[in-house]
Amino acid sequence: MKQSISLADVLGEISVLVRPHFGKGRTAQYIPQLAAVDPSKFGMAVVTVRGEEYVTGDADEPFSAQSITKLFSLGLALNRIGDEVWTRVGKEPSGTPFNYLSQLEHEQGVPRNPFINPGALAVTDILLDVVAEPAKLVRDFMGMLATEPLVIDGEVAEGEIVTAHKNRAIANLMREFGTIQHDPEAVIAAYCRQCAITLTCRQLARAALPLAAGGFSPVVEETVFPQRLARRLNALLLTCGIYDSVGSFAYRVGLPAKSGVGGGIVAIVPGQAAVAVWSPELDRFGTSVVGAYALEHFSQLTNCSVL
Repeated sequence: MKQSISLADVLGEISVLVRPHFGKGRTAQYIPQLAAVDPSKFGMAVVTVRGEEYVTGDADEPFSAQSITKLFSLGLALNRIGDEVWTRVGKEPSGTPFNYLSQLEHEQGVPRNPFINPGALAVTDILLDVVAEPAKLVRDFMGMLATEPLVIDGEVAEGEIVTAHKNRAIANLMREFGTIQHDPEAVIAAYCRQCAITLTCRQLARAALPLAAGGFSPVVEETVFPQRLARRLNALLLTCGIYDSVGSFAYRVGLPAKSGVGGGIVAIVPGQAAVAVWSPELDRFGTSVVGAYALEHFSQLTNCSVL
């Protein structure tokens, strides 16, 4: 990143530059609790490998992490059982929506990657072999990295479980092919509870910082991922983290990133920082409209693209 420009000034400039983009998306309508979130919210946080923290806007207001949690559940699964994860989940971009069913059936129940819903359900199934409550494992892992306890929003979780019709179809299809071994309802419940973890932009940037520091967390002063795994997680984020608009996002922003339908995005500047942004209005791919513009401006202003 450019050293001649203050990150505090960068965030201040971004908060002005993104204003014209409010109103261009919609909050997640299929989860009642997320549909009701104030669409005007915007927060952004940068945590550097030197331990510096810079924030703007609503960076300390909790939001629903949703699919961003898939990054941490995958990291846990790979830490626990290693490359065996890849016998049940692929590593390729899907080119289709995150809950697409026909591709999964055509490919005999093996998800393209761990960040689409079928892949995340397979990872949850793997974690059910390790612990009785994977959502709590993921919550506590993220909370440890953020240095603050996190919570699972029970209302959001229940809202997702009740409306998880497509995910039930996905889980049952994978059960038929043997990709998941546990009761599909148990997998769905665990997955929905994981997605309902809430955190702030500041906490999210802290939690993702090990991926910018070769697997070492400068915040908790502990190595949480082997360097090789951190590098591979970043590769997966770059190629699969933004669903079927990943190519467009890489073209615009050029950073490994993971989005969630709660309006959050976390991006990694390898060797330098983790950046988290939150704004609830989504584009048609399920990615924060304002958040993507904020990261595009950040990449341009700091010249930090990895591409």
